[in-house]
Amino acid sequence: MSEKRLKRKILKKKLFTKNRLVILNEETFAEVFSLRLTLMNVFVVASVGALLIIFVTTYIIAFTPLREYIPGYASTKLKKDATELALKSDSLTNALKKNEAYIISIRKILTGDLDYAKFSKDSITPSTLAAISEEEMKPTKADLNLRESVAREDKYNLFEKATPKVSVVFFPPVKGMITDQFNPKEKHYAVDIALAKNTPIKSVLGGTVIFADWTPNTGNVVIIRHNNGFISVYKHASSLTVSQGDNVRTGEVIALAGSTGQESTGVHLHFELWKEGFPIDPSIFIEFE
Repeated sequence: MSEKRLKRKILKKKLFTKNRLVILNEETFAEVFSLRLTLMNVFVVASVGALLIIFVTTYIIAFTPLREYIPGYASTKLKKDATELALKSDSLTNALKKNEAYIISIRKILTGDLDYAKFSKDSITPSTLAAISEEEMKPTKADLNLRESVAREDKYNLFEKATPKVSVVFFPPVKGMITDQFNPKEKHYAVDIALAKNTPIKSVLGGTVIFADWTPNTGNVVIIRHNNGFISVYKHASSLTVSQGDNVRTGEVIALAGSTGQESTGVHLHFELWKEGFPIDPSIFIEFE
């Protein structure tokens, strides 16, 4: 016990013994600065200083923008840009999925992969059929009025004489004799132009090829989506010079005329023009002969 007490006394004496730190002038040895301190003072000051440095550093990293200058920390602007890019990426992904679904539906219609009772062979816009009860089949007063209005329009041929408002100049896809006119009553939403084999077929407007493939009924088919909701369709080609996803210019050759597909009766171009899902008579806006 005496040795332990002795060691404690010696340690206490070292810690609390006052020492003097003197700074002297090297030439005159005059005292410039002096400080009386103990080892305990040095330990306490060093500990408080370390804690203060740790506190200040933590505060800067956690609550001030200065942390952005520390290597390894991302800036607020980078985080904001990353969030915006993630949102744009999600939007683009959704748009791509819708576009792919749209193209797949067109491909199914053209390849005859659907029930013909539900779709017109020339139409690229599907119609849905839903089960309807007998009560729902009975016309209402509004339905009767609508039927009378439609009957009057049919009587005076108002619908067929009306021309859609189109302010776009179309480039003729080919020059030739029209053998079959646009006829909505017979569900022929196109014009057929007789041609010599391998006559170049050109795009009526610049746009993006959304379908370019062979189908059993209509042979080689090209469908191009243009601006302002226009879609042009070219059927029965002998060969194609473009692929799906290509961007084409106005007047660019996209196929060669032929007689492919089960519905073809000779070398010709079956040309359709659509505006926002509705068929348009191409001969109104394009001179084929």
